[in-house]
Amino acid sequence: MPQYLISTYLPDDFDPSVVTEATIEAIHALNKEMIAAGVRKFACGVSPKAVTLRSQPNGEVLVTDGPYLETKEFVGGLSILETENLDEVLAWMRKGAKALHGVVEVREIFFNPAPAEN
Repeated sequence: MPQYLISTYLPDDFDPSVVTEATIEAIHALNKEMIAAGVRKFACGVSPKAVTLRSQPNGEVLVTDGPYLETKEFVGGLSILETENLDEVLAWMRKGAKALHGVVEVREIFFNPAPAEN
């Protein structure tokens, strides 16, 4: 079955102190529902702080603070869901967007098998 990367986004000026108990309960309820349905494989929140590593033409690697792209939002969490198809994962994430009162991005995960050893 296909797996999907779910990214949740928060505004750059996000203040965690304004998150209501109702929102937290809705997120936990959705997670429990997805676990019971067997679709949630992994979920977590992530720090807004990032370090970017970028390969340079001279072979060096440049390390900088901050995300790679300048945005007004940052990834606040991620999940891996395994569903029958895109329609099913979108049905789950409609619930997710409502629970979070925010933005959710869905991307299918592609697996490339390692080359066979000789």
